[in-house]
Amino acid sequence: MDLKEKVGLRIRQLRKEQELSQEALGYKAEVDRTYVTDVENGRRNVSVEILERLIKALGISVAEFFNSKEFRK
Repeated sequence: MDLKEKVGLRIRQLRKEQELSQEALGYKAEVDRTYVTDVENGRRNVSVEILERLIKALGISVAEFFNSKEFRK
């Protein structure tokens, strides 16, 4: 699994934990829902700027985002 896929899985996991739709997360992060879909499915090279916006929209820190089993392998 490459890093794009790991980032996407982590975003999906956190989004679902918060019971947010892709559209709601996109709205909070000011990105299109289709962009969120592509990121979650590992089809998009997410920029650092957009990743930061998604993480903030999920209400966690960057450290918390990467402190996950997905990134320890």
